Amino acid sequence: MKHKKPTRGVKLRRQLEEEIFSGHLEPGVRLDENALAQRFEVSRTPVREALRQLASCGLVEMRPHQGAVVATITLPSMIEMFEVMAELEGLCARLAARRMTDHERSNLVEIHEQCQQLAENGDIEAYYTCNKIFHEAIYAGSHNQFLEESTCAIRNRLSPYRRQQLNQSGRLSHSFKEHDKVVKAILDLDDEAAAQALSKHINIQGNVFTDFISTLPKSAFNQERRAV
Repeated sequence: MKHKKPTRGVKLRRQLEEEIFSGHLEPGVRLDENALAQRFEVSRTPVREALRQLASCGLVEMRPHQGAVVATITLPSMIEMFEVMAELEGLCARLAARRMTDHERSNLVEIHEQCQQLAENGDIEAYYTCNKIFHEAIYAGSHNQFLEESTCAIRNRLSPYRRQQLNQSGRLSHSFKEHDKVVKAILDLDDEAAAQALSKHINIQGNVFTDFISTLPKSAFNQERRAV
């Protein structure tokens, strides 16, 4: 599997994600296109691309007369999205165990093996990309287009948070082991085990999510329920 070289917009988005999560860019800070273009020595086109991507996952708000502003992460909304994500992915795995073709199962195993190599190498960025392909193969394997599109939409909203979790010590290895249970259940055509394994992999009740939340600056959170 070949990994495409990230565009300037993608690289810039990742850099801004890190600065938002670290607290370097605090909620409410205006993200001026010209200033960002000068700072990162790029044109305004990749800056706009990055800001659009950040807005799509709720890290940035586009406000009238202000432009892009760092959003306040709303913890209750994030928890709700992870809860729904766990259920949707569990359903995808359940249907995939029933409906995947032999070719789709072989492809899933191949992707899984590539994830293993990347996890062993400690390559977080490449693993995240492969991990995304792994999950999307299961979505597609459900053979339910509406479910696939709905799951992808929520996954895109949560992508920066899921990426950040991989920075936790030992997380790559644990993630792969959790994937392994999902793959084995799908290959065994055990729909219940597949659903439980993938839902547990995503579920916010795990210690990984709690540890991840504890690493974020307190200023990043607004306990009130508001749009992000």
